[in-house]
Amino acid sequence: MLAADGAPEPLTGGSVPLTGGSVPLTGRAVLVTGAAGTIGGEVCRRFTEGGARVTALIMEHQEPPTFPTGDPAYERVVRGDTTDRELVGEAVDGAAAVVHLAAYISPTAAPPYDVFVNNVASTFTVLFQAGEHEVPRAVLASSINASGLPMNSHDVAVDHYPVDEDLPVDIEDPYSLSKQTDEGTARMISRRFPMPTVAFRFPLTTTRARLLEFGALDPGKPSAVREGWSYLDVRDAARAVELAVTRPVSGAHAVLVAADDVRVPHATEDLLDAYAPGVPRRRRFVGTEVPVDLGRCRSLLGFRAEHTLDLEPGPLPGS
Repeated sequence: MLAADGAPEPLTGGSVPLTGGSVPLTGRAVLVTGAAGTIGGEVCRRFTEGGARVTALIMEHQEPPTFPTGDPAYERVVRGDTTDRELVGEAVDGAAAVVHLAAYISPTAAPPYDVFVNNVASTFTVLFQAGEHEVPRAVLASSINASGLPMNSHDVAVDHYPVDEDLPVDIEDPYSLSKQTDEGTARMISRRFPMPTVAFRFPLTTTRARLLEFGALDPGKPSAVREGWSYLDVRDAARAVELAVTRPVSGAHAVLVAADDVRVPHATEDLLDAYAPGVPRRRRFVGTEVPVDLGRCRSLLGFRAEHTLDLEPGPLPGS
């Protein structure tokens, strides 16, 4: 089963307001599902620091998010499954926003049936309950894998660089299918209810230390090539979520989000020459610029990553 990933009420204690846009959340309730995960925990910390009243929805066996001091990064904890309508309805009641991050995070995290069915049922349950409870905004984790290309076991390539949200879809694994379906669910919800949704197509997203470990791996790995060697520091992921919650947005949006540079110490043009020579390039890439189109994230949310690796480019392996 899945991890369970309004006028303001002023808070006391000198809390700092969230400043991502025109709808500050200081003192407002936010439900975060998947709160025990890497991104979920960071979102809880950022939002709690900013004065939001965070409800962390986690599985029975999971530990709730904390600050390095050990202090709780939430106001309350709800334990259970995000496919449980009654539990989710109780957790979301009165929320100013929902951040839905609970999911199996790879095709092999569980049997294929469980990965797909639980992921899509979780997203439908959380978003539909949010809509029925008149929550003003929902943000959810999609994935760069929503195109089906990065994890595809066949000899496939992206249609063009930079990678964008309109790539032709080629899906053959249950996780990617669940993320494509989740985006469709978000579009339906935003048509049925007056609740804007933002679905982030997260790339590899983790701590800086882990990102550096991934950067030392073979740059020719097919999934890395199809993702454009993209990455995102988890601190930037939390800030992007904040902007998606607080900025003025209408309708449903699927948005690629990433750092401006690649996660490997090589020039982007050299990488593409070596590992994707037959794929059309719609423009040239300067230095280690990530070959991912971040225009939608910039224009919709004003987001630009702050925690970049900035690796010095060197020769490719074997050159």
